[in-house]
Amino acid sequence: MNQRSRLTTYILLGLVLGVVAGYLANRTLADPVKFADYLSLVTTLFLRLIKMIIAPLVFSTLVVGIAKMGDAKEVGRIGIKALVWFVLASLMSLTLGLVLVNLFRPGDGMSAVLAAAGPPTAALSTASFTLAEFVNHLVPASIVDGMAKNEILQIVVFSIFFGTAAAAVGARAAPLVEVVDGVAHVMLKLTGYVMNFAPLAVFAAVTAVIAKSGVGVLATYGKFMGEFYFAILLLWVLLALAGFIFLGPRVFALLRELREPAVLAFSTASSEAAFPKTLEGLERIGVRNRIAAFVLPIGYSFNLDGSMMYCTFATVFIAQAYGIEMSLGSQITMMLVLMLTSKGMAGVPRASLVVIAATLAQFHIPEAGLVLLLGIDHFLDMARSATNVIGNGVATAVVAKWEGELTEPLPRDLATAALP
Repeated sequence: MNQRSRLTTYILLGLVLGVVAGYLANRTLADPVKFADYLSLVTTLFLRLIKMIIAPLVFSTLVVGIAKMGDAKEVGRIGIKALVWFVLASLMSLTLGLVLVNLFRPGDGMSAVLAAAGPPTAALSTASFTLAEFVNHLVPASIVDGMAKNEILQIVVFSIFFGTAAAAVGARAAPLVEVVDGVAHVMLKLTGYVMNFAPLAVFAAVTAVIAKSGVGVLATYGKFMGEFYFAILLLWVLLALAGFIFLGPRVFALLRELREPAVLAFSTASSEAAFPKTLEGLERIGVRNRIAAFVLPIGYSFNLDGSMMYCTFATVFIAQAYGIEMSLGSQITMMLVLMLTSKGMAGVPRASLVVIAATLAQFHIPEAGLVLLLGIDHFLDMARSATNVIGNGVATAVVAKWEGELTEPLPRDLATAALP
């Protein structure tokens, strides 16, 4: 068993042991909530280790890729192709969620649970989803501030300008580009060190959630969660089918490479945690780094397929719980609104819930219905985070194929040395 397969096995083992340990803690400890709070510090530490990698990794790989493209027109062409795919994938995800929630109707019969739950314990601000806020998130007032806050979209914008300028300067910028290239290799090596802590972080995360909420919450919302996970699996099939249309049989190799980052994203409920491994996996199947380093970070802001499907699924679910029947026209309008508002998710805490809260208010559905989601949001976030990884992996590989930048798969020992 190679090192990557071992890590995936250990992560899954941590997930299973976490469920068992969480159940025992919930049933036997006098104060399982306090225990969960302490244990969650382990997960917080791991996620902070991941976040300290992301800003320099995105900046260095993207700058090197663009600088070696040497053509601003090429950058624009690749960006347009990526955005076209993102829009199509977004429409597919939102439509699938809308169709399945109307077919399954998981909200019917939830009124008793809604009444027993009471109002949400914490209000979610929806102020972030205005045009002004989106522009503020788009361009950094200071790149240092953007990196300090891990604003991926801001880092991408700055890196595009920086890399394009470096390409325009030419030979005089070559030493600087080589230094940045070295930084990228160091960050990838650092990623390998940090990933050794992933199984422990997964164990701590799952144990904490189960200890705090108990496994009973899974039974209460079993129907909704089961139907949502079925919808997620169907979305995976559609993404794989779309990938097969453009990539052919190589899509299966891509999915194998995305297995480890998807498991990591699922276990930690954070697609951000899987970013470095996703980048490595794309290189291993032959996606040139200058494409992967450009398209993947943009996808993290504009191509959150799992999160978008969840938004339509959850919003209509809450309407059903209140007995509110939304017309077809209202649901299509809601889907188009979500198409725009979901693009501001990046960098917003509990982003999917914030988007849903904004949508509920706009369509006169009681925001108190969010209480139905708060208790199980972590388990739902696990599924949508893994889906975001799959969606962005397929998108990046397809754009590479369109650009003729999909080469032969790399040997495993050379994958992390393949930066252009």
